[in-house]
Amino acid sequence: MKRSTSCLTLGAALMAFVGGIYPTHAAADDMVTFATGGYAAGLRTMEMMHVIDTNKDGMVSKEEWIAFQERVFKAMDRDNKGFLVEKDFVSVDPNAIAFATAAYSRGLRTNDMFKKIDADRDGKITRDEFVNYQVKIFEMLDVKKKEMVGVADFIINK
Repeated sequence: MKRSTSCLTLGAALMAFVGGIYPTHAAADDMVTFATGGYAAGLRTMEMMHVIDTNKDGMVSKEEWIAFQERVFKAMDRDNKGFLVEKDFVSVDPNAIAFATAAYSRGLRTNDMFKKIDADRDGKITRDEFVNYQVKIFEMLDVKKKEMVGVADFIINK
């Protein structure tokens, strides 16, 4: 019994170690873990795709994605401090980002999303933290790694 317990413990430790070095593909692509369900659902709609797809080619390029995210951050940073604190992040006037959908705005402006985006946990989201977080979301959507996302990858419920 003692030997089998030791083997199980060693096996679990080895799996944890290997899992830490070689994370599974599924874990990397789990947007609901990375973002909140409300944010993912508000973002991954045809309407939001059309908002972000500025050249109207039916695809969202990484460049379009970043430009949109920079626009969102700038609109939320009303006093041009270059960062957002949690109180300001969650209480942004929805009209400030009226160019996005209401569902996207509601899903973004939450305490949970603030905590996910605040990478260094200093209580502030800088423009770089915001954009870097959003680039990771784009990379999760861009399953073909072509820096372009089409309807099949962007939309949750087509």
